[in-house]
Amino acid sequence: MRNAAMILGVIAGLVGMIVGFLGYGFVELVDRYGEIEGLAEQVDNPQLIKTASLLAPLLAIAGGAMAHARALLAGVLLLISAAGMYYAFGFGVFTMFPIAFAGVAGLLGIAAGKPDEPKAHF
Repeated sequence: MRNAAMILGVIAGLVGMIVGFLGYGFVELVDRYGEIEGLAEQVDNPQLIKTASLLAPLLAIAGGAMAHARALLAGVLLLISAAGMYYAFGFGVFTMFPIAFAGVAGLLGIAAGKPDEPKAHF
């Protein structure tokens, strides 16, 4: 379970980085060049998009990286990452995989009650 949480968390973070780059870039593009009616309008909360673009993939990669040593904390970070991506970007064609991967990895990390190592978090 820890290996699956690690792999899924890192993949979720990498795909989430692409979504984050696009989200942050769109907000900056509209800020710099202005809105185009019906084509490029500013989001309701640009600061939320900017913050989630950085933090959600970062939490997913960090959670995936620590899944072997601290599966419970990794699972919590991965679930926070999935919730942050869902709250900021919604569930769509570009966000379904990072949200799903981070969510499944988070559940696997929390469910890893019998670890491969002598340290258990339950």
